[in-house]
Amino acid sequence: MSAAPLTADFEQVTIVDLIRHGGSLFADAGLTFGHSYDNALDEATQLVLHALHMPHDLSPVYGQSRVTTQEKARVLALFERRIRERVPAAYLTGEAWFAGLSFKSDPRALVPRSPIAELIETGFEPWLGGREVHRVLDLCTGSGCIAIATGHHHPNWEVHGIDISDDALALAAENKARLHADNVEFLKSDLFAALEGEVYDLIVTNPPYVTHDETDALPEEYAHEPELGLRAGDDGLDLALRIMRDAPAHLGEHGLLVCEVGEAEHALVALLPELPMAWVEFKVGQMGIFVVERQDLVEHHDRIRALADARG
Repeated sequence: MSAAPLTADFEQVTIVDLIRHGGSLFADAGLTFGHSYDNALDEATQLVLHALHMPHDLSPVYGQSRVTTQEKARVLALFERRIRERVPAAYLTGEAWFAGLSFKSDPRALVPRSPIAELIETGFEPWLGGREVHRVLDLCTGSGCIAIATGHHHPNWEVHGIDISDDALALAAENKARLHADNVEFLKSDLFAALEGEVYDLIVTNPPYVTHDETDALPEEYAHEPELGLRAGDDGLDLALRIMRDAPAHLGEHGLLVCEVGEAEHALVALLPELPMAWVEFKVGQMGIFVVERQDLVEHHDRIRALADARG
């Protein structure tokens, strides 16, 4: 079914009417969702509120407010770009919400959307088990959302964010300034390469984990994101295995690694069935994120190293 025409001539003139119209247009156009929002109505809501210069959490009591002809035209222009260019909504608005914070979002890094946000807000419990945390590392930081949100919710922690991309680090620096994240520092490094001698109580990482085949078949929306943040080999584990191999050298004695591998979870369990990984259960279920103790990574280091080294 083709999308309804994008026109300012239809009769709806309230905020709710515009949202409903946008949801219908997006559904008819067969858009793909998953960049912060997972359905047509939520994306339409955020685009409408952005175009009207309204807060993203505007009270529903304003839904019947009438819009001007000029405001309606701005909304429809955003709808048209979303449909014709397949640009993720966060790139159109320049903003993505993560762990309750507003981040600048643009094609220099993936749109913030990791379920690790839920762990940050709950203090990484019960996984930390009340152990003291002083230093935290966020590998593959991208926009800086995990590092900055961690520093924001835990102001007594010292947080480092690492990325290999100059573009991503520039965006992360802008988000640091935007959110006044004084306890967060960003460094350029190929994973642990530039971190010799650095030791952390907690390492958190959302590395690339999309397989070659999956990356090649992704919907158009994902083509606007940097491929460097997505592609990770034939089974999606090229970076995750390197991280697991090298993490023990940068974790304290009672250190913890939290790692997101998404759909590559099944491949990882098949490769390392003996490694005691705890798969986090989120409010919406399991999301391919595991927690593992340093001592367990050390105990199984030979097997992990062999798997990682085999990938070059």
